[in-house]
Amino acid sequence: MFNTASRGWAMACVIGLTAAGRAGSDEGMWLFSAPPVEQLERDHGMAITPDWLLHLQRSSVRFSSGGSGALVSADGLVLTNHHVGADAIQKLGDPAHDYLREGFAAATREDELACHDLELNVLVSVEDVTDRVQAAVAAGMSAESAFAARRSAMAEIEKESLAATGLRSDVVTLYQGGAYHLYRAKKYTDVRLVFAPEQQIAFFGGDADNFEFPRFNLDVCFFRAYEHGRPARVEHHLAWAESGVADGDLVFVSGHPGHTDRANTVAELVSLRDRRLPLDLQILNRLEAVVGAYAAEGPEERRQARQDLLGVENGRKARSGVLAGLLEPRIMAGKREAEARLRRTPEGERGGAASPYARIEEAQRTLDGILVRYRLLEGAAAFNSQYFWNARGILRAAEERGRPSGTRLREYRESNLESLEHQLFSDEPIYDAFEVVKLTDSLTFLATTLGGDDELVGRVLAGRSPRDRAEELVAGTMLGRRPLTGMGTAVADTRRELYDGGAEAVAASTDAMLGLARLVDAESRRVRGIAEAAQEVKQQAHGELARARFAREGAAGYPDATFTLRLAYGTVRGLDGGAKAATAPFTTFGGLFARAATTGEAPPFDLPPRWRAFRDSPAANEAFRQTHFNFISTADIIGGNSGSPVVNRKGELVGVIFDGNIDSLVLDIAYDDLRARAVAVDATAIVAALEHVYHAAGLVRELVAGDGHDR
Repeated sequence: MFNTASRGWAMACVIGLTAAGRAGSDEGMWLFSAPPVEQLERDHGMAITPDWLLHLQRSSVRFSSGGSGALVSADGLVLTNHHVGADAIQKLGDPAHDYLREGFAAATREDELACHDLELNVLVSVEDVTDRVQAAVAAGMSAESAFAARRSAMAEIEKESLAATGLRSDVVTLYQGGAYHLYRAKKYTDVRLVFAPEQQIAFFGGDADNFEFPRFNLDVCFFRAYEHGRPARVEHHLAWAESGVADGDLVFVSGHPGHTDRANTVAELVSLRDRRLPLDLQILNRLEAVVGAYAAEGPEERRQARQDLLGVENGRKARSGVLAGLLEPRIMAGKREAEARLRRTPEGERGGAASPYARIEEAQRTLDGILVRYRLLEGAAAFNSQYFWNARGILRAAEERGRPSGTRLREYRESNLESLEHQLFSDEPIYDAFEVVKLTDSLTFLATTLGGDDELVGRVLAGRSPRDRAEELVAGTMLGRRPLTGMGTAVADTRRELYDGGAEAVAASTDAMLGLARLVDAESRRVRGIAEAAQEVKQQAHGELARARFAREGAAGYPDATFTLRLAYGTVRGLDGGAKAATAPFTTFGGLFARAATTGEAPPFDLPPRWRAFRDSPAANEAFRQTHFNFISTADIIGGNSGSPVVNRKGELVGVIFDGNIDSLVLDIAYDDLRARAVAVDATAIVAALEHVYHAAGLVRELVAGDGHDR
């Protein structure tokens, strides 16, 4: 729990101070191409060099599953969070092997498990292509034409870059349209699981402790990147620090924050508060109940649903925290005051429809008008099944691949096809019973949201109940890999056949799920087109505001998060408890054992059997118990930073981010270093656990030496 009154007071201070750009603040998710050199030297006496930055950049990893990580040995060993790797770990399991629950450790390289569809990216270079992208949009173009022109220019740049370098190439929109940068990344698609602890020690305390501190989580796992069937030899990887961090130390976080809304206008924040977040929570709350009920049916159902349930719980709590911040009157008052000041600038004072603020407001009204239908159809909230996603991917690929790359939907552009196919043809096992449960609920949500008499609802349900229709659709599709039958035979999977057969094969197919995707695709594309045109209007208006700000102040700030590599920094610092006792910045293994004991080891505070046995052994001596386990800092992080390496001034790894406290959830919209904290696993704890609890001597040698050949 947290003190609502003190939190509100803290955020009132934050809004006022952040808007003024206060000195000494550790705010910022900085571009590696525009690091905060002056601030670091002024506030922390730290002079970062180009070589220091390049080494950290090329040691940092982006996970396609939505998180971050770090290369930690010359043989492609990658450290991340257990919850970032959980999707890949879950897919490797089967009724006989619950790796997510029980953990996994490869004794040799040959024992490392190949992941089904995981992709890792390491940023190689960044190029500013703003002028070329902006030049594609001529004055007087309609929003639809401008969007098409911009999309075409971006796709052409990406296609040229891929052909010239062979690297993954993505044009990224920054400053809400004020700049466009081409990111080139080394891509690894042969990724193998090396080590994962039991989920209970990785997520000790469960949902009760999520977004809280103190914490006691070994939220780590290790993968290895392979090339040509061998461990990838990498030039850049992080050295393991010989000693841990201390209270007050400066630390850096290199990761991929997913999305923030700090530069949004008041109109956009009001929509987020009143429309988007409540809809998201409505979907998540019902999904949590449905998936939870399925998981409660038995151990196998629990294994199949565990990761989905944890993801839903985490998403629900995170969005609730952002909504709580937006419902705090002081926060919105601060945002309105800051915007009022900006509206008094020359570009903001333009009256009528010409004002960029007025254009954003009108575009936001358009988006609000289609929000529900967009989330149901294009967002597939009405069709919650992996089979449906596979069907839509094949259906649209058949149509889009016949067009020039620049006119395709963005996800089907030429430079992205390899990554798209890697996901589409995943060997992930799909469980029909679980798919029926999820699809039944989402079809029910469609019918109750749009109404049973809605014309599209009628065509989707085809005269059946949601349950009967879901069973029919799942039974009638072959667009995924099912587990082996009881006779040990494989069920047919026609994804590759249809994809390679193109439009003709797709048109001739009678697959039930493909038929559903075909049925709703025209309406789904229609609402997507409206959304893209409205977003183009907003992008142009935001770009105008950003360029005016650059002209006045220079491009010294940082853009909102875009799931691209960013540098954050802060100090290791505890929390002033006010009326309560202050919170120290560190927890220990002894604190873990005490927490388990004081709760009677009642779930979710129970120790895994391995840890319980170790606790009661002589090896759990006082030195081990005093080892730092988790720590907090003022680093500016958000979702997507999970798994980010934490390094010291020397660039040595001292921890890995895995969470924020409850007060950090408001960082989506405003920075706070008074109460918000980033939570990390201490690097010393990782080595201690590997060495003393898991007896993974080879892995420890590889980490400490940094050379995979020593393992």
